[in-house]
Amino acid sequence: MTSMNVIEAQGLVRRFGAVTALDGFDLTVPSGRIVGLIGPNGSGKTTALRAILGLSRLDAGTLRVADCDPWRDRPQLMQNVAYIPDTGILPRWMRVRDLIDYAEGVHPTFDRSRTERLLSKTSVDASRTIAGLSKGMQVQLHLSLILAINAKLLVLDEPTLGLDVLYREQFYEALLGDFIEGDRSILVTTHEVREIEHVLTDVVFIRKGKSVLAEFVDTIREHYLKLTTDAGTNVPGGYLSRRTSLSGVEYLYRDASRAQLQGLGDVGVPELVELFIAYMQSAAATGNEQNTEAQHA
Repeated sequence: MTSMNVIEAQGLVRRFGAVTALDGFDLTVPSGRIVGLIGPNGSGKTTALRAILGLSRLDAGTLRVADCDPWRDRPQLMQNVAYIPDTGILPRWMRVRDLIDYAEGVHPTFDRSRTERLLSKTSVDASRTIAGLSKGMQVQLHLSLILAINAKLLVLDEPTLGLDVLYREQFYEALLGDFIEGDRSILVTTHEVREIEHVLTDVVFIRKGKSVLAEFVDTIREHYLKLTTDAGTNVPGGYLSRRTSLSGVEYLYRDASRAQLQGLGDVGVPELVELFIAYMQSAAATGNEQNTEAQHA
């Protein structure tokens, strides 16, 4: 592992009987980046996270997280990694202030004042029990606790699952504010592409246990183009996907010549969700999937 990368995973394989959850999965999380691990349900996201957190063995591959072997060095790993799972795990019987006291007592790098400052921007009442908080408030509390730990890596597994739009926006606003103030790395798994696109610096698409795309968000404009044209227009081959919309027929290309497409219709940059759909489509829908995976797996 290099000092520039908080996570380096190469060729990870994890099998559960006849099911292969990770099938040669690769992932690199550079220091000081927000990386989105995006895939549909059942794609292997949670299995990858369990391996990264030292909660699951691997059948093959190499993995280093914060200069540790996650399985063998888990106590050391937990000093440098903070985690919010997709289901609430806070003790519902505790009061908020008692939970803050507990966190301060057990974690050597916990900053109580930071948690209190973050909570002051929410409607969470420190005198209430966690059971008396809404799901949105519980997530805000959990994030406030996690962000107060001086960890190299923050791992979030579907962190806004079940939250309404307002709470989701508040969550990502707090997350982005913390990232700008510090130098930690953040790994977020989700299948909700639109809600997370604005906070990511890097994106990895996972499908059937394989990484099929790893890209800097800023370079997507350099590599991808969307052509919208009329049905029946003769377009260059090699496109990632083709779909019909109210605007016409839309084709997505990687590393195509803008000049070659310019006279055929409207040319622009696709949204991240459009790329996600293109890479997740079946071979029957695209006619190009096998070639696409061969280039980017």
